[in-house]
Formats: sequence, structure tokens, C-alpha cells
Amino acid sequence: MRYTQLGRTGLKVSRLVLGTMNFGPQTDEADSHAIMDAALDAGINYFDTANVYGWGENKGRTEQIIGSWFAKGGERREKTVLATKVYGNMGAEGDVWPNYDKLSALNIRRAVDASLKRLRTDYIDIYQFHHIDRDTPFEEIWQAVDVLVTQGKILYAGSSNFPGYKIAQANETALRRNTLGLVSEQCLYNLAERRAEMEVIPAAQDYGLGVIPWSPLHGGLLGGVIRKEAERGRRASGRAADALADTATRNRIEAYEELLAKHGLEPGEVALAWLLTRPGVTGPIVGPRTREQLDSALRAVELELSEELLTGLDEIFPGPGPAPEAFAW
Repeated sequence: MRYTQLGRTGLKVSRLVLGTMNFGPQTDEADSHAIMDAALDAGINYFDTANVYGWGENKGRTEQIIGSWFAKGGERREKTVLATKVYGNMGAEGDVWPNYDKLSALNIRRAVDASLKRLRTDYIDIYQFHHIDRDTPFEEIWQAVDVLVTQGKILYAGSSNFPGYKIAQANETALRRNTLGLVSEQCLYNLAERRAEMEVIPAAQDYGLGVIPWSPLHGGLLGGVIRKEAERGRRASGRAADALADTATRNRIEAYEELLAKHGLEPGEVALAWLLTRPGVTGPIVGPRTREQLDSALRAVELELSEELLTGLDEIFPGPGPAPEAFAW
């Protein structure tokens, strides 16, 4: 495994981030534990989750699975850089009682204590805002974060799904308070979805945030979906199926798979390896449902992409270009 600093911090993290969203809904507890053990054995030390994972009536279940894994001991917690998130509504299903979601000081205090209990730990390394809160000023958010840092309950704060201007706003507010501010940003970023290059990633780089791309295979679209249809009769589903319904998108994916077939490379591994070449990227989140999927992701870390191949990928999936030139002059 290779490691890098998380943004401008002194924290060293693996170039792959283990995403846990499938733990509980699609992967049972025993298999989830086995995947986490395998990831740690392979050198992945950065695990990502969220308080809402488990979804529906099972919100919090994923954190509980991670907590039961930590409880096994063997320095599992000590070796793991743990990131979780706050924002989604954690009230009972159908309950509209206020202050169980978003980023008020009250909900942040309530949510972090609940996550700590489920995770069976006394601190969270990176506490992330899962979405912008249009109703809560950053002065209030940072006041709540400062209290948690002082209490030792969290070490760093990060963002997820923030536009560039909100990254700037958050860190300028933190600067006025003489606090560290955001150290990471999780954003949707992959070969097929490159809009983050326009402003989100430049903002993250300027403010010293590590970029953590989520959905690196774009819902399976970049994982060899057309080849799997032909070879195994496995039809695409979800986001990939919706995307392939568009003729232009399907043509791009066909060209992508043909290009990689000429080079003898696996599409999913190339999609991950491409992200590791991108400026500002700390490491993509991989969310394996099985050990086989984890092994495939691990191979991507060692994959070296030639300039010829990188040029070919850019021709198939051109980026938007920098702001403001991408939309002005």
C-alpha cells in the first residue's frame, strides 16, 4: 500500500479509502468484518462511514458493524483512521421532530455522541459534514467543532458534497476563528463525471484539503458493464443502466472498454488508477461488497498508466476545463 498526507495535515492515510456503505444493507456482519480485516492486512488504514448508513429503519447499522469489529481488539481501532459523517436525519422513520438532522450545534453534539456509542470508540479521526446546511452559519458549526476537538471526541473536520464556494466560505470562517477548518472534501469524481475539476478540486487544493472521490466507478458504469452484459448476461442496473440508455454515453463506454481491451487492462482497475493520477486526490473510496472486489481495487494501486493511455482516456472523457474559462472566456 502507498500512503500520503491528508491535505495539509500531518496525518498519513492510504491511497485507497475503504467505504463501508454496503456493510449491513448488502454485506452481512461476518463478511463485513472479513473485508475490514483484509483491508487492514493490505495496508488500507482509512475507513469511511456515515451515521445514516444502514438506511431506513436500520440507520446507524453500519457504524454498529464497525464498532463490533473494533471490539475484537488486535489494535484494529489504533490502526484505523476513522471517518464518519453527520447531516442526515437520524430520527425514527417517519418522525418529523426537529433537530435530528443537519448541522446545528445541537444536532452535531447529539450526533457525535451517538456515533461514538455505535462505533465503540472514544474519538473520531475525521468528522465530516455530509452536505451543506443552508440554514446554519459556519460560525455556529465551527463553535460546535471546536468544543468537540477540545473534548477529544474528534481530531479533524471534513466536508462532503460541498461546492467550491462553500469550501472557501467554511475555511475563511475558520481562519477568522484561528482554527484549522476543513482538511478533506469527499466529492463525486470519476472519469465519467469530471465537473469537480472546474471549481471543487481547485478550491480544495488552494485551501489544503485532501480530495476523496466517491463513486469512482460511477455506479458500475466504468467497471466493464457492457462486457459483462455480453459475457455473463448481467444487465446493468441503477445509475449505470440509466446512463447506458443514452446513446452518446453508451458509445463512450464502448470506446472506453475497447481501449482498455487493447491494452489488456480491467476497466474498474483503470478507473481507480486514473483517479490516483489526478492532482489533489488523496485516494478514492472503494465500497466492496465482496473480498474479490477488494482485491481488484488493491491491484489498481500498483497499476501504472502510460501517457498514451491517459491521452486516450481524456479523448473519450474530456474534462470540463478550469473555471471561469469552462463557462466564460
